[in-house]
Amino acid sequence: MTVKRVFPDIDLYGITAEQYSAGRTNIEVVEELIQSGIRVIQYREKEKSQLNRYRECLVIRQLTRQAGVLLIVNDHVDLALAVEADGVHLGQDDLPVPVVRKLVGDSMLIGLSTHSPAQAQTAVTLGVDYIGVGPVFPTETKKDVVSAVGLEYVEYVANNINLPFVAIGGIKEHNIASVQARGARFFALVTEITGAQNIRRKIAGLREILGSSKGAGCSATPHPDF
Repeated sequence: MTVKRVFPDIDLYGITAEQYSAGRTNIEVVEELIQSGIRVIQYREKEKSQLNRYRECLVIRQLTRQAGVLLIVNDHVDLALAVEADGVHLGQDDLPVPVVRKLVGDSMLIGLSTHSPAQAQTAVTLGVDYIGVGPVFPTETKKDVVSAVGLEYVEYVANNINLPFVAIGGIKEHNIASVQARGARFFALVTEITGAQNIRRKIAGLREILGSSKGAGCSATPHPDF
């Protein structure tokens, strides 16, 4: 019998962004995220060929599986299926959720980016497992990004939508507390983490701000610079 996956109780949601990773590869960043106790990692890569994405994602799938970390693939349903990912994250212009659900079955998580109360309400009816909420603040990480939705939308979702949600977009160490104050529990910081000089130290600092102990029990070997 197929068991439907449940979005886990996390704090930080990892996302790859090789273009903004200070010369590190996506695989190197994923290794740092895993060692920092990150439990969900989204593979997002816009610039490479599908073959190169597949080869890279295969390695990341092996790393995440060995560590018991969930792997979400951004946009590419075929890639998610090919590497046996734990989920796929869709944008508003990607394949419709009902079509993707038929393709991936009930065992794979489906996330959906939302930018307005109407989109969040629709996501509930579509039966997605979690939603992205943002961009909370202006961001240049994505070339086709919509305008910032602000903290008000975060608060709306926290108070009105019965789905796990990940706040994303322009979130940094200096403003993450304001997002938490509006009701967010899960946060995606892309360049703030991937571009950090010391990723493990950055994640530890973010968790200190959030008052989170998630990942604190990670048995990974401490980074020599930590």
